Amino acid sequence: MEQYLYQEGGMDILVMLEENPDHSPVLAHVNSVPSPLHSSERPSRDIVTLYGEPNPESLALALAAAVESHRTNDGRTDSIRHLGVWPERGAVGDAAWRDSTGQLVTTDLEIPLETLHSTAKQLLLECGQLIRRLVAGLSMPDWPEGARRAITISIGPIVGITAPVFAPLESVIERLREADGLAFETEGD
Repeated sequence: MEQYLYQEGGMDILVMLEENPDHSPVLAHVNSVPSPLHSSERPSRDIVTLYGEPNPESLALALAAAVESHRTNDGRTDSIRHLGVWPERGAVGDAAWRDSTGQLVTTDLEIPLETLHSTAKQLLLECGQLIRRLVAGLSMPDWPEGARRAITISIGPIVGITAPVFAPLESVIERLREADGLAFETEGD
């Protein structure tokens, strides 16, 4: 019998690239933003911030930290999680949520490097081409000036680990180019 790890909607992940990695000793940060109470309109979201030059392996490792943080947190969708991902140490951080009485509960999270590598390897096997396209999109030199390099992806529902469903990367970049072009044309009119 297949067991679903997450709710039917899966995981929404915003992947961002920090172009000035000098201030961060980590490979990536993974943060969660739970959905508002009693809101089905906006699902919970994970935010993965990559530091330095992205490559498929580093992105897969960061995405693995997001997936594994849900597993180590027993699938709690109402928790806030903060993790740093180190290439030689694994992922370390914490999680916080309110229990049924309203008390704040916190716990440390530590995901071993071996677990991250195993999950990252599975992600690359199942959806390596799409991960490479995401890396290519984040690395493109023609992002509009001042635009944050960020692309939203969805993974799920997850049975073990499933292939993510990416918005076609070309359409995201094209919309950014069109928005930049429209702003440029209206300035001259």
